[in-house]
Amino acid sequence: MTARYFQISLRQCRIGRIGLLLAGLLGLSFSSGFANVPPPQKAPPQDKAPAVKVTTKRDGMLTRFYVENDELCEITMSFDVALLNLKSETKFPYTATFPAGKVTEAFILAPTPEGTNWEYSYTNYYKMGSSCAHHDDSAIYRLPYAPGRRYKVSQGYNGGFSHKGSNQYAIDWQMPEGTPVFAAREGLVVKVKDDSNAGGSSIKYDPFNNYVLIRHSDGTLGHYCHLQKAGVTVKPGQLVKAGDLIAHSGNTGFSSGPHLHFSVFKTRDGRERISLPVKFRTAEDRDKAVSLVEGRRYKAAETQTAGPPPAAGGSSGAAF
Repeated sequence: MTARYFQISLRQCRIGRIGLLLAGLLGLSFSSGFANVPPPQKAPPQDKAPAVKVTTKRDGMLTRFYVENDELCEITMSFDVALLNLKSETKFPYTATFPAGKVTEAFILAPTPEGTNWEYSYTNYYKMGSSCAHHDDSAIYRLPYAPGRRYKVSQGYNGGFSHKGSNQYAIDWQMPEGTPVFAAREGLVVKVKDDSNAGGSSIKYDPFNNYVLIRHSDGTLGHYCHLQKAGVTVKPGQLVKAGDLIAHSGNTGFSSGPHLHFSVFKTRDGRERISLPVKFRTAEDRDKAVSLVEGRRYKAAETQTAGPPPAAGGSSGAAF
């Protein structure tokens, strides 16, 4: 999932100050400021307010930076800040995790020496999730498809096609479009997307990926990707149990064929996330947790919580 950003451009002079706020799905934030000027004007109205905003407030000679996070889970944001005649107790570049549903003070800038004209500029990036999360290694994941069904792992950990970097510990199962997808672990649905019908084997299709993002109790996030258009069956804010129906598989986004992509991750900073190795319970190994191997087929254990009857069909087509 790509880093989100805001572009904030703020220029100040002795007699005026103009503020501009641009929000997007991916992004970057740049701002500059000068001393002894009136507060900025409000940003122009937008059709949809951004879920994460960076704001500043003058408090005497101080400039306070705040992060407003209206997402349903933590976000991790990184700031690159350049200062002229300003100081801060915060060391830059600065990365921090900010809680959901709150406005949190991020850092404070103070002039030095006092009374001298000053200037600052900053760039910020953020990603969903917490850099403080610690995976519960006692958690055993269910295979994310219906009990009794068997699908092939077409790309496993360290897979040569695309499971590198932040996707190092992702798993792909080859399966027909429309296959019911079940939660591998219980948690809170924090983000969904299922409005895309585009996909292809080029990275340019990555923004068109449909997905469900679920926050686990240990702060990690489960990411179910390449889902069918209009195939998501859960909503943000919904609590799900392992084995609940959450979506239907597809072939959207950066995908070379119909499949389900699943990973568990935490964030490193505002630009990068870290995927984590997890273990699953299968029908073949009911009494222990196993790491899945690329090229093998795995049957979901019958003890898993069943949802509505699965769609007919077997595994077919290349998938990565």
